[in-house]
Amino acid sequence: MRIFYFLCFLISAMAIYGGVNYYIFIRGLQSIPDISIIRYSYIIMMLVFTFSYIAGRVLEKFIICSASEVLIWIGSIWLGMMFYLFLELAILDLLRFGNAYLQFFPEKINVNYEKTKQVTAFFLIIIAISINIAGYINSINPVLTNLNIIIEKKVNSLKSLNVVMVSDIHLGTIISNSRLTRLVDSINKLNPDIVLFAGDIVDEDITPVIVNNLGDILKNIKSKYGTYAVTGNHEYIGGVDAADKYLNEHNIIVIRDSKVKIDNSFYIVGREDISSKYMMNKERKSLNKIMVDIEKSYPVIMLDHQPYELSNAVKNGVDLQLSGHTHNGQIWPLNYITDKIFEIGRGYKKIENTHFYVSNGFGTWGPPIRVGSRPEIVSINVVFNG
Repeated sequence: MRIFYFLCFLISAMAIYGGVNYYIFIRGLQSIPDISIIRYSYIIMMLVFTFSYIAGRVLEKFIICSASEVLIWIGSIWLGMMFYLFLELAILDLLRFGNAYLQFFPEKINVNYEKTKQVTAFFLIIIAISINIAGYINSINPVLTNLNIIIEKKVNSLKSLNVVMVSDIHLGTIISNSRLTRLVDSINKLNPDIVLFAGDIVDEDITPVIVNNLGDILKNIKSKYGTYAVTGNHEYIGGVDAADKYLNEHNIIVIRDSKVKIDNSFYIVGREDISSKYMMNKERKSLNKIMVDIEKSYPVIMLDHQPYELSNAVKNGVDLQLSGHTHNGQIWPLNYITDKIFEIGRGYKKIENTHFYVSNGFGTWGPPIRVGSRPEIVSINVVFNG
């Protein structure tokens, strides 16, 4: 079953990826003068762009080297360019289709149609490059989101809890030493009581994390009660058990369908990512089984990477659920899709007595850009008012 789901996903993804690249290639070729050396150079360039990401990821499975990193970076940048070039060309072709019936284009564009195609292609490329540069700058400058939550429970002598929550770091080739060091420094400046990672700490394969020794940077996180995490779908993509082992060895306590009572004052519940069903043919535990012996008089904070089935948290008396996964779409206009898929696409919501927060995430997946979505570190001041 696992192989079946993987093959279906792979075939679908490759078909879409190949189709989009072919569409961009053909439309670009139509704007290039009929000069052999220029056309051949364009064909070679498009082949390099199209296959760099795939080649880099495959090479990364065997050896981490300069070639694999360069290929992944080229391919990742192209993913962002590809997305916006496709969007621009699709809009342009819709306008062309409408013009065929309504003739609203100025007549002068047909006077020298070859030049019109070349000028249009130039401006489309400039627009896509500009969006990607702005998106990259945005992606490396996270914001601090402050959240105040009141939980109507009494907790011994503990009056409040300073929680720092981060999701979707995606450690690997793109998010590496310098970015992680900045994240750890930012977390420590907030002087947290506890640090919570809501999944997708690792991008895919754990090997780049090991080679770049990112675990030693994670060890520098300082908090009163430690750092706790749950698995995300990307831990499953790269090998969940290897990621779990590495993170635990570097002071990140991964909670997998279980709970931990902290300082005899509150619980942290960690759910296995829902993708375990598709990636390993293994159903995660139901929430009521995980919480069967929890004393509900104590506050319960739950980490669940993907914000599905929110009603389960409400029914089982979870006080605060923290999730990520959505990236708030990461690149506009995908945020409209995530808003439709998830009950909470991003941000805060309270349902009955349960507080929810879905983070934009810290890192990126695929294109190293964020457009219409800010990376964030979430500082939560939890006040106990029982």
